[in-house]
Amino acid sequence: MSSYSLFCIGNPLLDMQVTSGEELLKKYELKANDAILAEEKHAPIYEEVVKNYQVTYVAGGASQNAARGAAYVLPPHSVVYTGCVGDDELAEQLKAANKREGLQDMYYVKKGEQTGACAVVITGHNRSLVTTLRAAEKFDKAHLSSPEISAVLESAKAYYMEGFFLTHGLESALELSQKASKDAKVFAINLSAPFIPQFFGAQLQQIIPFTDIVIANESEAEAWATANGHATPTDLAAVAKAIAIQPKSNASRPRIVVLTHGAESTVVVTSDAPDAPKIYSVHALKYEDIIDTNGAGDAFAGGFLGAFVSGKSLDECVEAGHKMGAMCVQQVGPQFKWPKIDIL
Repeated sequence: MSSYSLFCIGNPLLDMQVTSGEELLKKYELKANDAILAEEKHAPIYEEVVKNYQVTYVAGGASQNAARGAAYVLPPHSVVYTGCVGDDELAEQLKAANKREGLQDMYYVKKGEQTGACAVVITGHNRSLVTTLRAAEKFDKAHLSSPEISAVLESAKAYYMEGFFLTHGLESALELSQKASKDAKVFAINLSAPFIPQFFGAQLQQIIPFTDIVIANESEAEAWATANGHATPTDLAAVAKAIAIQPKSNASRPRIVVLTHGAESTVVVTSDAPDAPKIYSVHALKYEDIIDTNGAGDAFAGGFLGAFVSGKSLDECVEAGHKMGAMCVQQVGPQFKWPKIDIL
């Protein structure tokens, strides 16, 4: 048991991915590059994609994607992932995908519920995500106290959570982040989508004091800055500093803020040197080499965290993240190359 070094929690989803979805964007009033929770008007999209499009099914959910990325770069039996699924065929597809990629899942299974799904509408290099959480939002905090999860929490060096989990799982998030802080473990969060800092800012601010690593992309960082009245929301170094210097309960460890910006550079600011941002250039791929950007940010997070729990330097963590992100955008969906390439 003791070999698991990373524990991840989030909303397990089966991605239903379709390309050339311009008509779907129009019909369902979706933005080309966005992530939203399905409203009533979006409900028919899941049947429509199956009926009218060639669907690629991929194990999804932001944290599960990152967990698979970390499992890719680490030795076997290094990463555990939990979240709530139904007792259905979708859950079985998720388990099979995880097994294939060396990720240990310890799902909380809710009988009679449907596993969550995400319609992934791809247009050009953009992806629009429409999520129906279903079972995912029925996660029970008691699962964290179960013997198998408790044992993993004790052995893991770091815990990782997607921002999406805050839409329903604040109690679990607080328990995990406070435990990490108390036990001097690392708690990492990904802001995940602009709507999280916009509409779940109060929940996010409750977690931030216990957070050691914050990962976000440029649009999520801008949304956080705007929601918090920041004067220059598009200045990534300034936003990273603002997040880095938020109050922190475990002062013995500096907070690390990592802001990605696609093929532009990645900015890293730490709370012990808030005025010395580090800028990492990204080795840009040729346009024709990019197949699909879905999951690239999660792949970056997986690479970064995998390197981090391996004891690598910050520079090496960012490099691993960049390599995983680049590999992901050259595949269909949040997937990686096989046979495995050595990343670390």
